[in-house]
Amino acid sequence: MKILISDSFDPSLPQRLKSFGEVTDDKAQISTANVVLVRSKTKCTKEYIDGAPHLQLIIRGGVGLDNVDREYAKSKKIIVCNTPEASSVAVAELTLALMLALPNRLTTAHNTTAEGKWLKKELQRTELYKKTLGIIGCGRIGQQVAKRARAFEMTVYGADAARVSSEYIEKQMDLDELLPLCDYLSLNLPLNPSTQGLINKENIAKMKKGVFLLNTGRGKTVVEEDIAEALQSGHIAGYGTDVFYSDPPENSPLLTAPNVIMTPHIGASSKENLLRIGDQVVELIGKFVKGELV
Repeated sequence: MKILISDSFDPSLPQRLKSFGEVTDDKAQISTANVVLVRSKTKCTKEYIDGAPHLQLIIRGGVGLDNVDREYAKSKKIIVCNTPEASSVAVAELTLALMLALPNRLTTAHNTTAEGKWLKKELQRTELYKKTLGIIGCGRIGQQVAKRARAFEMTVYGADAARVSSEYIEKQMDLDELLPLCDYLSLNLPLNPSTQGLINKENIAKMKKGVFLLNTGRGKTVVEEDIAEALQSGHIAGYGTDVFYSDPPENSPLLTAPNVIMTPHIGASSKENLLRIGDQVVELIGKFVKGELV
């Protein structure tokens, strides 16, 4: 069995996989690979799959499978799976980091101090304490964000197409009901036809003026032009994002918008999470070898 590691995983993973067969990171060998490991960079399109006639298993290290054409893979009898449990803590912690950095003006404070300025009076902070957070997408990551927000004594509400049980989310409601209530909104959504462009001009208008918006889900769940416009007007007080229309962003209006903190899609890139992803990859391939994956 040949295993192709197509994207970045923990450096220990190739050695851990050698007991299953040949392991390579040479993408040119996709035509002879039986298993391919991807994260976000590799797109397993119809064309990609057609170039891999021996492929039997695709594992996406992380949450979501929107970079894999699952239906076409299924038609080719290729098993597709991911590692959703591994990344929840890492992405939730980045969400909280952005949530703290925006109202505390951390990037502006650092940059201006490094420039020799002393904007002590100019940089007014606000606290998370007793504020209201809306979780849009109440899956594994959303619930981990809610759990951490409760430590700041925030009121946490949720909106999700599927009602989920959570001890950390006080009430789940429709999006239209949620948006006007929240001081902070965390987007933890997969990308699908119902979520693409969900945060647009119409829904932004329903939000409380001065809201802070965090997006560690998928870039295309927002309309970047509408976000940038709302930042310019002050309707959105700040936007923290780890995701964009493309990696890296090209000609995004967010690059020049005010009060934005951007990270280069590093939500799942903690050292600990890469090790957890590796653990799940080894487990999944072990099950595949035993015929236990369907």
